[in-house]
Amino acid sequence: MHDVKDTVRALVRIGFDGRVHKTFRGHLAKERFENEVRVLRFLEEKGCDFVPRVIEADPGQLKLVTTNCGQRVDQLSPERMNELYDSLLPFGVRHQDAVLRNITYDRRAGRFCVIDFEFAMLLHAPELSPPPPPPDAPRPPGSL
Repeated sequence: MHDVKDTVRALVRIGFDGRVHKTFRGHLAKERFENEVRVLRFLEEKGCDFVPRVIEADPGQLKLVTTNCGQRVDQLSPERMNELYDSLLPFGVRHQDAVLRNITYDRRAGRFCVIDFEFAMLLHAPELSPPPPPPDAPRPPGSL
């Protein structure tokens, strides 16, 4: 496995099989883990095909294993980025951490994908989601 992200909030690694292993830590780790699992399973039930699929969720270790949605995107117009995040709304989800680092491109599928749903909101049940990160919150050194 190789590290993709190592911050105060999460350790993300890609396995040799391509699966994404995310271990939650830090402030509200349990709530963020539960929320990401809940939202990803909800989106799968709704047929959303441009987000990761949950393969394994271990609440004891706060570890989530998902499918891989491709490579991170380095550049994207603000308009296109907004379109991608807005495309979650018909599925009943608002992302709430709508930044470039949470968009990938899946070459196999030939499309952009959205990742990192720990702060996302189910529109029918907003009370289940943790508060979104502040938009101008400083990022720890080395964070993605």
